[in-house]
Amino acid sequence: MKLLSILALMSIFLQPINPQENLILTKKGETISIVNRGEFSIPLLTVPVIDESKYNQFINDLDSLVYEKPINAKFGKYGELLQEKVGYRLNQDKFRSMFYNYFFNEGPLKVAIPLSTIYPRVDSELLVSIHTKQIGQYMTYYKTRNKERSHNIGLATEAINNTVVFPGETFSFNEVVGKRTEEKGYLPAPIIIKGELSEGIGGGICQVSSTLFNSVDLAGLDIVQRYSHSKQVPYVPPGRDATVSWYGPDFRFKNTYNQPILIRAFTSGGRCIIKIYSSDVINYKPRTI
Repeated sequence: MKLLSILALMSIFLQPINPQENLILTKKGETISIVNRGEFSIPLLTVPVIDESKYNQFINDLDSLVYEKPINAKFGKYGELLQEKVGYRLNQDKFRSMFYNYFFNEGPLKVAIPLSTIYPRVDSELLVSIHTKQIGQYMTYYKTRNKERSHNIGLATEAINNTVVFPGETFSFNEVVGKRTEEKGYLPAPIIIKGELSEGIGGGICQVSSTLFNSVDLAGLDIVQRYSHSKQVPYVPPGRDATVSWYGPDFRFKNTYNQPILIRAFTSGGRCIIKIYSSDVINYKPRTI
């Protein structure tokens, strides 16, 4: 008798999922996911209960599915202003309330997934305001006939271009540029290891970090970390280089000024050019080298 009762109870909660009771989740009018309360129910109970572990896993998956990264405003290749774009992520509080209403009430639902807006750190208004006063500039030269090295310099320069460093923040070359890998397009080129020339992925990017060092140093920014090569390099005067390596030295500086600063970096005809900008009201002290 007891066994029959258990089997009867199981039959109630282990019924096939009814597609007419599906919860249809949409984003911008497009169906993103279709779920059913049966997928989240704990069986063998006389009242409906949500399986929290399944719900939490579903929430994490849904958040990844609807996430849109915000995009900062920036200047394009020809100096044109490219507008910022807001991002989105799942509003978990609103979604939980909506989901519980569906779970504990009968009937199908079709709802738009509740989203929270993520605003970019740099909008057009800010970008324009900190592009009014040049406070530092430095230029180095490289041989364009070395295609691999030139290519790497171009990639690293592009990676730091349009970077905004807010007051009190510290810029890290390694963090901004990221690991130099073949997957990212970096090529083997000469590098200096313990005073000797060798071949390595990303060879040449130390010219970019050295150009940046001289530019921010002239702007009077606080140099937090800098290392020189074990061998003199030809593109900057002795003692004015900044070597970097993913598993080793980094170049870091801190913005101690009262305004954000903007890094503009370019390569053209064998030249690596890096300029530092800020707003008209910045209280800065240029450094003489």
